[in-house]
Amino acid sequence: MRNKIKKVLVLGLILSVSSLALYGQDLPITTGRFKPADSSFKQYQYPAWFRDAKFGIWAHWGPQAVPRQGDWYARNIYVEGSDQYKYHVAHYGHPSQFGYKDIIPLWKAQKWEPEKLMELYKKAGAKYFVSMGTHHDNFFLWNSSLHRWNAVQMGPHKDVVGLWQKAAKKNGLRFGVSEHLGASYTWYQPAHGSDTAGPFKGIPYDGNDPRYADLYHPKADADDRGWLSKNPQWQHEWYKSIKELVDNYHPDLLYSDSGFPFGDVGRAMVANFYNDNIAFNNGQMTAVYNCKQPSGGMWVQDLERGVQDSISPYPWQTDTSIGDWFYKTGQTYKSATDIIQMLVDIVSKNGNLLINIVQTPEGDLEPDMLKTLDEIGKWTAANGEGIYGSRPWKIFGERPPSATEVKAGNFNEGRIKYTAEDIRFTCNGKKLYAFLLDKPTGDIRIKSLGNSSSINIQKILSVKLLGSKEKIQWQQEADALLIKKPVDLPDWKVLSFRIELGD
Repeated sequence: MRNKIKKVLVLGLILSVSSLALYGQDLPITTGRFKPADSSFKQYQYPAWFRDAKFGIWAHWGPQAVPRQGDWYARNIYVEGSDQYKYHVAHYGHPSQFGYKDIIPLWKAQKWEPEKLMELYKKAGAKYFVSMGTHHDNFFLWNSSLHRWNAVQMGPHKDVVGLWQKAAKKNGLRFGVSEHLGASYTWYQPAHGSDTAGPFKGIPYDGNDPRYADLYHPKADADDRGWLSKNPQWQHEWYKSIKELVDNYHPDLLYSDSGFPFGDVGRAMVANFYNDNIAFNNGQMTAVYNCKQPSGGMWVQDLERGVQDSISPYPWQTDTSIGDWFYKTGQTYKSATDIIQMLVDIVSKNGNLLINIVQTPEGDLEPDMLKTLDEIGKWTAANGEGIYGSRPWKIFGERPPSATEVKAGNFNEGRIKYTAEDIRFTCNGKKLYAFLLDKPTGDIRIKSLGNSSSINIQKILSVKLLGSKEKIQWQQEADALLIKKPVDLPDWKVLSFRIELGD
């Protein structure tokens, strides 16, 4: 019996070693303290730079900007009857003859000046910058040895990620990359179809041509239609691509456009990212991983075009765009006030704002975009002390009784309307910052700071309006801190009061 047990243990050890060898071969992980397991990720500590930064700018940019028709162009030209399909057929030809592979060479980025743009973003108040690494179109913006469809070999013939990174470092901004590759395998499946009616009925789109399978991916199994593929081979291919991106560029931030991706394959990716970051930074961890799933303290949860409804116990991030995700002719953009209101609301709830600034296909910015960045920069220059390096206060703020209740989640930003009765708080030591999210029409009453309030028990020593030299008239009443409406208000709508608290 003892010998039998011994044989079983030996066999188990051999199988374990074989499994580890296969695992190590398929999913090599940079050596370090993080293992591909949730229990290991529990040791993650949020880096101070991210908690202090609060505001980042994103270049959600690539060859899909070329037609000037907005997001998801590479997919929708294969969706018969869609607006982008109709546009593509009218301007380029039928996707059986002229598909997305033929759009890619048209992206030249001839007006792109990354250092000049980064200077603008720094002046606007951004503390970190995120470059797209690859969108769902499976076109890599970095110098890849794994994939011929990349910006060094095609299109602009430039290492877009590398040049963005160089510009960010020169301007003192932290650098991140976003990967949308995980969804590309199922996202691209319409390219394997054909028209169901009309003169091209039944003629296969160019996604069926095996010469371009490395761009459009092979055809998926009939039951593989989720946002993230179930195909293990594709999951491992994704891993190798993201590992190449991380190992070659060593970003401070890595964003996945999905929930936590691919189970254990995703765990290996995050462990590799964390360990690579520590090794590259000589033992100091600066890594931030974003995905669209509650973090439990193991990464930074991202909400797409949405915000939290309360103070999160863990740092989080909103990602949104000033307009459509890719350039679109005639699109409407968020105003500087819209962006500042979002920023303040998010920061008061322990979050960061990452916003996409829409670039033309050529790589420059339109005049209205430059104007908005300038207005944001003037506001952050005067009011940034209440944003950067701040932390949430005891409550995130006050809301008017008539305000619509909006639950935390993705895609809720359009349902939120801010008024002068919306007040948000941040703090830094004994300095409390109260932000009015619109200009007041009369005197200002902050109920949380009244003498009888149970929220604040500290004495108020002084009140100052940031961006103004006017002496503020105020008094603490039983039910509120009363601030007389200043005579000369700053040009911007979102006002910031610095309130000194004493014992």
